[in-house]
Amino acid sequence: MRELLRSAADRLFPPDGNRFGALPVLLVVLTFVTGVVDAVSYLGLGRVFVANMTGNVVFLGFSLAGAPDLSVWASLLAIGAFAAGAWLVGRFSGLREAAGAGSDSRSGAGSGAATVPLFRTVVGVQSLLVAAAIVVAATAGHTSVGAKVGLIALLGCGMGMQNAVVRRLAVPDLTTTVLTLTLTGLATDKPAHASLRRVLSVTAMLCGALCGGGVFLHVGAAWALTIALVLLVAVAMTAEA
Repeated sequence: MRELLRSAADRLFPPDGNRFGALPVLLVVLTFVTGVVDAVSYLGLGRVFVANMTGNVVFLGFSLAGAPDLSVWASLLAIGAFAAGAWLVGRFSGLREAAGAGSDSRSGAGSGAATVPLFRTVVGVQSLLVAAAIVVAATAGHTSVGAKVGLIALLGCGMGMQNAVVRRLAVPDLTTTVLTLTLTGLATDKPAHASLRRVLSVTAMLCGALCGGGVFLHVGAAWALTIALVLLVAVAMTAEA
């Protein structure tokens, strides 16, 4: 399976240009997960995103201006939870690097050697947060204020963690949560391997939103989040150091 994923990832870069192993394919999967999770949050939690912070900042402005059907507290909570998740990853990775600095200097290992284990750990923790969100959705629903607070906090924190670790990986065109620059690159650059990565990223987000929205509307939030959980677990198990 890992050889197949690596082969697929190699096709997204020029010959011998993939230095990320199978990670590019896994990031496409995480982009799909983002679409699923944001579909649940926007459709079920009061017009708020847990991954797209640009949208939340804009929604916050609309809410402060008095726009109906938008919530100041929901936007602030999503932004705060996202920032907390990103901070936790930054803090944890900083501690790991400080602890391993001495051994790395003695052995000659580079700091990048710990990146994939960090990715696997973060996705594993994100899986636990999504699992907790499934329990909340299955037991308390998603319409009460308490349920919304719990779901936004859990999902927002998980997406912040995802965004932070993907930022550290720095795989070109595969941010998993932001598509503005991806679409700009598609429109302005000449077709190349980067175009394929960008098309896959946009397609994955669209398909995730379609899948998450359809399952949420016809079955419920818990089942839509279960799709995200299964994919997150698969990514965590497949990531290879």
